[in-house]
Amino acid sequence: MNTLQHATMAYIRNLFQKQAGSHDLSHSMRVYRMAMTIADREPDCDRELVALAALLHDADDPKLFDTRDNANCRAFLRAQGVDEARTREICRIINGVSFSHNRGRRPETPEGRIVQDADRLDAMGAVGIARTFAYGGEHGRSLQDSARHFYEKLLLLRDEMNTETGKALAEDRHRFLRMFIERFEAETGRDC
Repeated sequence: MNTLQHATMAYIRNLFQKQAGSHDLSHSMRVYRMAMTIADREPDCDRELVALAALLHDADDPKLFDTRDNANCRAFLRAQGVDEARTREICRIINGVSFSHNRGRRPETPEGRIVQDADRLDAMGAVGIARTFAYGGEHGRSLQDSARHFYEKLLLLRDEMNTETGKALAEDRHRFLRMFIERFEAETGRDC
């Protein structure tokens, strides 16, 4: 890990210090670690681009910040002396992550595919379940309303993975989601 990556971690620690719940520092760090795991198995990628985009992927999330054109990310990278071309590439990767804005679209670069897979994997499995209900609670949603999110997004993610590593990791998490939602529906006695 280089100096720029350390500075980026310090920046997001500060940026997310008042955020808790489904989109917080822990989420960004899990996405970073998963992205680096995938990058280790996908040799044709720029690992620094993967690391920076993964760490900064929520720095301008509209659910959290009222910014335009990746303003937080751009300002941080500019302050670190990152050139404009590299900054544009990092922002392009970040802008390709969102499920709702990129449904059915595959990022053009290996780095984009890796970061998108890492973020989507964090929406699956046990952590994905916890994040779904945390987000629902943050926004006043009932358990049933939160559980609908499984059908609207979470159960669709397995089939939208880009990398072979992402696809393999998604299988187990997808199975866990299915088991959970079946049990949830049995216990609540209601269809979501």
